[in-house]
Amino acid sequence: MAEPSGRPVFKPLLRYVRPHFRLLLLSLLLASVSVAAMLYAPILVGDAVDLIVTKDNVDLPGVGNVLIKLGVVVAVSALAQWLMSLCTNRVTYYVVRDIRNDAFSNLQRLPLSYIDRTKQGDMISRLVSDIENISDGLLMGFAQLFTGIVTIVGTLGFMISINFKITLVVVFITPLSMFAARFISRNTFKLFRRQTEARGELTALVEEMVGGAETLKAFSYEQESEKRFEEQNQKLRSVWVRAVFFSSLTNPCTRFINGLVYSFVGIIGAFTAIGGAFTVGQLSCFLTYANQYTKPFNEISGVITELQSALAAAGRVFEVIDEPREQPDVPAAVVLDKVSGALTAENVSFSYVPSVPLIEDFNLNVAPGQHIAIVGPTGCGKTTFINLLMRFYDVTGGRITVSGLPVRDCTRSSLRSSFGMVLQDTWLKTGTIRENISYAKPDATLDEVIKAAKAAHCHSFIKRLPQGYDTPISDEGGSLSQGQKQLLCIARVMLSLPPMLILDEATSSIDTRTEILIQRAFAEMMQGRTSFIIAHRLSTVRDADCILVMRSGHIVEQGTHARLMEMKGFYFELYNSQFEV
Repeated sequence: MAEPSGRPVFKPLLRYVRPHFRLLLLSLLLASVSVAAMLYAPILVGDAVDLIVTKDNVDLPGVGNVLIKLGVVVAVSALAQWLMSLCTNRVTYYVVRDIRNDAFSNLQRLPLSYIDRTKQGDMISRLVSDIENISDGLLMGFAQLFTGIVTIVGTLGFMISINFKITLVVVFITPLSMFAARFISRNTFKLFRRQTEARGELTALVEEMVGGAETLKAFSYEQESEKRFEEQNQKLRSVWVRAVFFSSLTNPCTRFINGLVYSFVGIIGAFTAIGGAFTVGQLSCFLTYANQYTKPFNEISGVITELQSALAAAGRVFEVIDEPREQPDVPAAVVLDKVSGALTAENVSFSYVPSVPLIEDFNLNVAPGQHIAIVGPTGCGKTTFINLLMRFYDVTGGRITVSGLPVRDCTRSSLRSSFGMVLQDTWLKTGTIRENISYAKPDATLDEVIKAAKAAHCHSFIKRLPQGYDTPISDEGGSLSQGQKQLLCIARVMLSLPPMLILDEATSSIDTRTEILIQRAFAEMMQGRTSFIIAHRLSTVRDADCILVMRSGHIVEQGTHARLMEMKGFYFELYNSQFEV
């Protein structure tokens, strides 16, 4: 987490700005041109004043020439300002684009443990809202910081050339506004940090409630949901009001100090002009410069407020970018290209929390083409073992081998492509039906997709859709039922047909009649392929070559259905319990 000062965030932020350093230099050059033209304007105005201030000695032609010069100067300043804005906008958009790409890219490479412990809504808030805050802060910061610094330096030089003593008054008093701004900003960074965190929590809550809208309504949870939302919204409002209140003190404080500067300059300058040290036009010019000198301090104080919010947001985004990625493959990792289907687990142990053991001393030998069913009560480690097979998590002890090779010595991509998974929880992407089925095999032809859909018994309902296989659906599945979404996921695996299969409650959302058809399709698909079947309905695993009965992370029994029933042990109790009323 970034420190209250925000300094740790600057270094990684500058890393993204550095590739666009030339554009920044061009912006600075254009800022210099714009400010130089703008600072030359008061001199012209002072000359015009001197041409009309004397009674009966008004030089109108001279004033006309000055006004023409003034018009040219203003046009040059405006053009340079516009070009500078283009450059700073481009730098900002490039920087934000690179940050967002890196954040999303690193998110794809983070271990599943990080995804499991992070709220989805908070992650979305970091990748969308927080990065937008960085964009807003940088956009204002680049433009106003450049012009502000150049304006301060330029006006200081012009004021010294007019009157050194009065310039000292301006120089000594004006920095007080920066001290006030810094004092306030140091105390607002923590508030902006808490504001971004509260917004992330609110986004997570909204995502949770919208995603579970059906369940929410089924249990009449609307009022409780509104109460939770109101509490979180009130928390965000409270910290937001405090952050905005304290940050809004910056501008009035600096304006008050700058107003004092202008007053002092006006009074001292008036007496100096009366004494004949300089003309009324020079006094007018000096007052304009004094105002322009103090104005950037006001603008920079406003930039500081935006930067505090941007730095707080950047700290949260960089936490994602800097999060350690999934342990890379070993240097000599082997690509699994000829998978026989043989698999062993030797003294495997694993726990999500070191102090709470889950799987201990797990041993298993699977021959090529065997169908292994894994059964047991909830929380016994069935799905965890599947996660270890796919290396979503790595074992903490022992080892797992596939075709004689330890999975740690294989590339993750080749290992995972050797398995086909159909899970209880369906996942579809935003796209067409065809794109969802061909997700694991993007180059599949339409005939191959249709063949897989027929094997999964979803061809008939797909043809009834408005555009058939080209019907677009959302990640939530649109109007498809849970069973239809499950069939599409099954068709996806049937299209790729990897050498090993994992079926985790794959038919849990399908009616009994369709399940019978799917089981036949599975039987055909599993021929010659090593398969792992996780099921709570034990009637669906009776034909497995071997049934592993797990309890508290251990295999307590294993064998065929008939053998386990004869033993009249834990499996016997589980099997008969499903028929009890």
